[in-house]
Amino acid sequence: MAEIVLWGFDGSTYVRTVRMLLAEKAVTDYKQVPLNVLAGDPKRAEHLERHPFGKVPVLDYDGLRLIETAAIARFLNDTLLGRSLIPSTPEDRARMDMTIGILDSYGYGSLLGGVAAFHLFPDFVGGKSETARQAGLETGRKVLEFAMKTKGASPFIAGDLSLADLYLAPIVAYVSMTPDAGALFDVPGFAAWWGTIQAMDSFRSTAP
Repeated sequence: MAEIVLWGFDGSTYVRTVRMLLAEKAVTDYKQVPLNVLAGDPKRAEHLERHPFGKVPVLDYDGLRLIETAAIARFLNDTLLGRSLIPSTPEDRARMDMTIGILDSYGYGSLLGGVAAFHLFPDFVGGKSETARQAGLETGRKVLEFAMKTKGASPFIAGDLSLADLYLAPIVAYVSMTPDAGALFDVPGFAAWWGTIQAMDSFRSTAP
């Protein structure tokens, strides 16, 4: 088995995406080095040598260093044994990639930075801003509507379980802890998807 080191703390949604992937691949014998984002650890000189922009996760795989969740997730999916979390058809791959792109561009900032941070960790985003919360609610709902419309009648966003679900689940988990969850989660199709995600071993075993 390859030597795998994952840099990043459990509270990071992107780190959890990678941890969920490892769990889905039944990989447990890896080393995780916690870096507390809230304490500023990723911005220290030691970590800036790993990631020039001070982000997590960072992955070391048998001497190969990878940064950015998209690259890490696709590499691990292609390298590790077990069923693929990248769809086999061009149509479903496009559904996955569209959703991940929307989450990176609009979902993370609105759902996590705008809504969840307001209630759970306001100091990390410079204090409570009702303007940011309202903008997060508006954009965040559009993100969830897009994801569920993309999912359609499928149980998961892009047919079978894919990286798109592993990106969205950790973000939604934080929103679920807030009083705004009801205003966002009443999107058609969301309840069934969320119930399925919450029952997954990879989701339960990676809770921060």
